[in-house]
Amino acid sequence: MRKYTLKNGIKLIYEYRAADITSFCIGFNAGALEESGRFKLGTAHAVEHMLSKGTKNRTEKEINELCDEIFGFENAMTNFPYVIYYGTSLSQDFERGFELYSDMILNATFPEQGFKEEMNIILEELKEWKDDVYQHCEDSLLSNAFNKKRIKDLIIGTEESVRAITLEDIKNFYDRYYAPENCVISVCSSLSFEDVILVVEKYFKDWEKSFCDIEEDEREFNQYGTFTEKISNIKGAKLQYLYNIDDLDEEEIKALSVFNAAFGEGTSSILFDEIRTKNGLAYDVGSFIKNERGIKFFAINIATSEKNLDRTLSIVDDSIYKIKNSTGYFNEKKINLLCRGIKLKRQLKLEKSIQLCKELTTYELMYGEAKKVYDEAAELHYINEEKILKVINKVLNKPTIQILIPGN
Repeated sequence: MRKYTLKNGIKLIYEYRAADITSFCIGFNAGALEESGRFKLGTAHAVEHMLSKGTKNRTEKEINELCDEIFGFENAMTNFPYVIYYGTSLSQDFERGFELYSDMILNATFPEQGFKEEMNIILEELKEWKDDVYQHCEDSLLSNAFNKKRIKDLIIGTEESVRAITLEDIKNFYDRYYAPENCVISVCSSLSFEDVILVVEKYFKDWEKSFCDIEEDEREFNQYGTFTEKISNIKGAKLQYLYNIDDLDEEEIKALSVFNAAFGEGTSSILFDEIRTKNGLAYDVGSFIKNERGIKFFAINIATSEKNLDRTLSIVDDSIYKIKNSTGYFNEKKINLLCRGIKLKRQLKLEKSIQLCKELTTYELMYGEAKKVYDEAAELHYINEEKILKVINKVLNKPTIQILIPGN
């Protein structure tokens, strides 16, 4: 991995890949977190949609036709901490694809007609978002867990907020956060580092714009309690736990990741074994860690039936109690196996060049260091049982629990 900073502040991250394709990702700290206190919910996502509606040089139709012609895959995504635009082409077409993206980012015209169309599309997207039961469970969980943090509301916004967004809101958000100092570009390519620098500088070096920096999201611990919601279009039940990890340092996050690998990942995990293998209470069982700017928690996910809810909850709580108060489970051999698994899964995830580009860009944006993409799964050898037990006894207390059950 190599890194280069343009004179205007844009950070370029490069990694060589031997295949004759080039993937790239252009990102900004311009996600939903930046709406807090200044912009209507969903404005960041609306800006992402509007960049492809036309530029000073191309119509929306021309943009769409070129995307189909140049890219094997291309997309954009708004998350809480960031927005990214990414794609993969043949290496011989990298400059054409990169020029197209630079045109959309630097020369968007935000047309009135395109704005009306796109806001209607976002309202349709919102309907589909709500139809995803797993997503709905997490959204309800976050809404009940927090009162102030931006993550309590959907990235996409609400129907009311989306309808209230104006074209002026979109232009103001773009003007504030789309700036060179707030931009990271990652490229994974068979082209040389020098050739990639030449292309990036050709289209971005003259972009000059002031930047006011970003504000840190408000700190808030989750509200303890169990929240039950009835959903008409489901037959089973969904269950999700949330534990706050805002106060964990980097070493504690690594210890938690080793614990998570044993507790809720894979068919030999503690949760899978207790809930599914031994008791046959659920099909979908697992846990995961979210550790991004503005969205930090440890979560447990389970899909079961309404009649099995009480027993499932009891097993989860009992499993947590036992592991928090046990010794000998996380021995050296067990930890070494878990660390190998973490490294393997990390490498498999980064095998695709487009995924690597996305992670290099977002890690540089969120943490100020793209190399953390690799460091997360490295240097785990110093994690021991004492550190694991210490961190889980710190974290696994007073969860927010969200339950979805069938009903009207």
